Amino acid sequence: GCRREHYYLGRCNITMAEDLNRRENLISSRVEMDTVQGVQQKHKELLWVQTEKLKVNTILIKEKVKIFQLVDQYTELTLISNGRGRTVVEHELLARGRHYEECREKHLQRKVEKLQTEQLFQSSFSQRNSTSGIMVVMIGASGVGKTTMVQKIVYDWAMEKIYPQFQFVFSFNFRDLNTINERINLRKLIQSQYPYFGDVLGEVWKNPEGLLFIFDGLDEFKGKIDFSDSRGNTESPFMCTDPECWCDVSDIVYSLIQHKLLPGCSVLVTTRPTELHLLEKAEISVWTEILGFSGEERKEYFNKFFDDQKVAAAVFKHVEENEILYTMCYNPSFCWILGLSLGPFFTEKGRKQQQVPKTITQLYSYYIYNILEHHGREIEDPRDVLLKLGEMAFTGVSEKKIVFRNGDLIQYNLQPSQFLSGFLMEHLERDVSVQSVVYTFPHLTIQEFVAALAHFLSADPEDIQSLSEEDGRFDIFLRFLAGLSSPRAAKPLQRFLGQFPHPTTCRAIEWVQQKVKSQIEDTASPNDKKNMLHYLFETQNKALTQIVLGSAEILTFRGLVLKPVDCAVLSHLIGLCDLIQELDLQFCSIECAGLQQLIPTLHKCQVVRLRGNKLGDSGVKQLALALGKPDCKIQKIDLWDVGLTDSCAKDLLSAISVNQSLMYLNLGSNSFTCQSVPTLCQLIRKCRNLKQIWLVENSFASPGQLKSLQDMRPGLKITV
Repeated sequence: GCRREHYYLGRCNITMAEDLNRRENLISSRVEMDTVQGVQQKHKELLWVQTEKLKVNTILIKEKVKIFQLVDQYTELTLISNGRGRTVVEHELLARGRHYEECREKHLQRKVEKLQTEQLFQSSFSQRNSTSGIMVVMIGASGVGKTTMVQKIVYDWAMEKIYPQFQFVFSFNFRDLNTINERINLRKLIQSQYPYFGDVLGEVWKNPEGLLFIFDGLDEFKGKIDFSDSRGNTESPFMCTDPECWCDVSDIVYSLIQHKLLPGCSVLVTTRPTELHLLEKAEISVWTEILGFSGEERKEYFNKFFDDQKVAAAVFKHVEENEILYTMCYNPSFCWILGLSLGPFFTEKGRKQQQVPKTITQLYSYYIYNILEHHGREIEDPRDVLLKLGEMAFTGVSEKKIVFRNGDLIQYNLQPSQFLSGFLMEHLERDVSVQSVVYTFPHLTIQEFVAALAHFLSADPEDIQSLSEEDGRFDIFLRFLAGLSSPRAAKPLQRFLGQFPHPTTCRAIEWVQQKVKSQIEDTASPNDKKNMLHYLFETQNKALTQIVLGSAEILTFRGLVLKPVDCAVLSHLIGLCDLIQELDLQFCSIECAGLQQLIPTLHKCQVVRLRGNKLGDSGVKQLALALGKPDCKIQKIDLWDVGLTDSCAKDLLSAISVNQSLMYLNLGSNSFTCQSVPTLCQLIRKCRNLKQIWLVENSFASPGQLKSLQDMRPGLKITV
């Protein structure tokens, strides 16, 4: 059956027994608590207790929290160096999905270096020559595992596996720091979380090189940290240079990072990429990024998510065959959502496998459906609650807010309940005096989906025409909005929520139509054009696709980088049309994997321009599948400078020999030599419909033999 929980799965390098032995050694060597050494021992024991368990919030069963041994469930995520320097221009999950594939390719080419956590504070990885300690930034998209990796780092230090150079590690969460509304000093900050330090901190300050401060979740911090040059170069009254100095908590964090407070100490800060701009001028030594799961780790996740390995294999097969879903699986949280949503289709009787979700909107519809199925009886009007919850979620999306407080619930007339706990996770926030509760959605994309769902439940929804931000904050929200216009996505939810207002559905379809029409022949906004494809794909609306794509004279994506997932979406949309007049994919960085996604429907295009892509000889084998189809409509294909060699000449011949539609073939600027001349001669003789072939800028020693064939074929033009 399906395990309904969210956790990190995988292997560990040492056994639990070894960890227990380590702890016993720590305890057996107990020393007096009034010494630095005694406090260090107490500190390690406490951190060991705090981090040895992985607490998992569940939302579909009454058991709200499940507890696992960290070393049993943690899987090593891919961590790379140098995550700095990318401007956020699209939704972080989409951008990081593309970036993961780029880094994976570069790693295979040895252009990107993978890191282990124990390497983070080695001077050889530092980009700054500094004797003032090492400052590390760890970037990661929402749900990719930043907090869990921090927990593992603290656990490993407490167990004396890593960082022997650090005498003490102090770990803070920015979400907890938000509760500090008064001036505080570093001594008070540490003692509020670790009260046993007592009077030994004065001794601790004397060895700053032995201190590591960890601050997790900069993107959730409400305070402002200003790293501008003007502040960094002057002795401002906000500068904190003494651990006994009283100031705002933001000034303490700033001063630690900038080597002004306890110079020589090291600092680790984690953040989502949305807040990278805050650190542009900070004194950062090492920039790293968590990429998430590799292909094998994704498979391993599903194998351990399901007890039944047949179900695990079936779910993973479905995901692997769906490029849209598979691309997002670098993120552990998305894998969890997939497991919860897809599992019932392969385990419950009555679920038709042909209805297994294929779009992200369909996937999240079933995620919400499963919550409603488990919690729907606990409330009289789930539609009303989801409408209010969605309004709060939308405000969060607009303001880039993912943490909500009791005041937010009151503002939207929401009451904590068992039903609401199916959608929101509760977190106890550590304050200097009391504990308070804050709420988050299990993942940013769930917040975005609930926001889009509220739009469809509302009788008077907000105008979506103006929802466009350069940082892409609305990208996935708008995909969900487009997707919910699809009857297949809406149907499971309507069982509990009633019918969606027809005018709202019509307005969403009209918005997609206007968006696509305005951009289909425009090349000025690359990310908008990619999003346009995905909006249309999410609708799964054949009539709409035929109207906006099938009627266009040319579909141009020239110069726009298209990853395999984009090619898969484009291929599906072409498949919904009867005919595409011209498809311009010149200089789109398409490689064989992307071309493979296009092949099932490429034969519906009359003109195909693939100039300047890295298709290689293996790409010709893919093209042969399209050209060889009996209903192939391709009349002209441009393969200028796509990396072809003599090795593909016979594949090209076999494909074109059976084709009845091709009239124009451009093979210029490739690497054909005299070795290919006999095969190309056969091609010219056999392909009676061919009117023109370009062979210029190849490596023929004597192209005259090819040129002479023109006399044998009246009307055939050969350019060599």
